Amino acid sequence: MEVIAGLGMFAMLLWLAVVVLIIASFWIVFTKAGKPGWACIVPIYNIIILLEIAGKPLWWIILMLIPLVNIVIGFLVVIEIAKNFGKSTGFGIGLLFLPFIFYPILAWGDARYQPQAS
Repeated sequence: MEVIAGLGMFAMLLWLAVVVLIIASFWIVFTKAGKPGWACIVPIYNIIILLEIAGKPLWWIILMLIPLVNIVIGFLVVIEIAKNFGKSTGFGIGLLFLPFIFYPILAWGDARYQPQAS
């Protein structure tokens, strides 16, 4: 019984470490893009800021709230975020599927925010 409790505690600490890593990464990515870092922890507002970083129109927030449509829109947004930081489409796919790896790379790497001309 004590072993199971220990494993549960380890799993919770590991999950908490990943959450802190992702929040810290988003904070730095937001700051690199000239946005307030604290915005990453405010629900809905963080989506608005991500849309701004991606250079997408604000009304896409409505699309982000529609089930299944939000998957497609989320894909388009992360691809544009990657491009605006000088990364490839493949890196954008990594942002979507492995955010706990790719957002720290974006945050602490040498990527600079350079919005693409629309």
